[in-house]
Amino acid sequence: MQYALVNNIRQEAFAGGKGTCPTCSADMIAKCGNRIVHHWAHAHRQNCDPWWENETPWHRDWKNLFPAECREISHTAADGEVHRADIKTQTRIVIEIQHSAITDEERLAREQFYGNLVWVIDGSGFKNNFDILHLLPAPESELAQDIVWFKGTRQMQGAARGLFWRRSKNPGIEPGGMVEVHGIHEIREAVDNAYRGHHQYDWIRPRKTWLDATCPVYIDFGDDYLVRLETYDESKLPCVRLIAKGKFIHDVSVEAHARDIATRFYPIKKPA
Repeated sequence: MQYALVNNIRQEAFAGGKGTCPTCSADMIAKCGNRIVHHWAHAHRQNCDPWWENETPWHRDWKNLFPAECREISHTAADGEVHRADIKTQTRIVIEIQHSAITDEERLAREQFYGNLVWVIDGSGFKNNFDILHLLPAPESELAQDIVWFKGTRQMQGAARGLFWRRSKNPGIEPGGMVEVHGIHEIREAVDNAYRGHHQYDWIRPRKTWLDATCPVYIDFGDDYLVRLETYDESKLPCVRLIAKGKFIHDVSVEAHARDIATRFYPIKKPA
């Protein structure tokens, strides 16, 4: 934990520090070694929040992007069980910063418990298995209404990536029917003009619980942008949207509902 109560004041860990848990009032001791993130630990029991995971420097860096009063906010369930949200913004959006693997059951329990929840997950462990592919026009754009994309994969190379067919040229097409196939190079300028951060992607051996999440999922690969998992259109094409970290932090702090915030995010720039 980042904070304990010392003389009834929330403080970060310091060498030789002793305090009490803000959640359960148990005794806490400071852990301040040279090779660990400085933190507080319960002196005589396991962590009082069963959802808590050990903090990494990545965790702490994310929490420190928000004011101290937004970090480690306790909530009590109807059965008396207590959980601490990693971050809860002034607009009551809960952000859970998740590094380790998580079961479907725990993910769903957290989503149902907090409701207005956003996930930020550490993608460093699977970055080499996650390919961000070609640009897509914004789903609400006029161009996107006429185009059906073929699913891109890592194995596709060159012109094989970015294949599509047009509804306007294939009226009344039945599933599995023959269509005229085009490549993205034919409409590249139009796609660039309608781009709002969306891409096809291919996730080899995906962590499937995140594909089933009922709350927004943002992956942090250590870049200047986050990668939000989305579904592109009625064809259920999986896509991602690149979102500037600074814009994310700003918008979760000023918007009221987590499920709406993605429509207001724009990328830093189009990647090369």
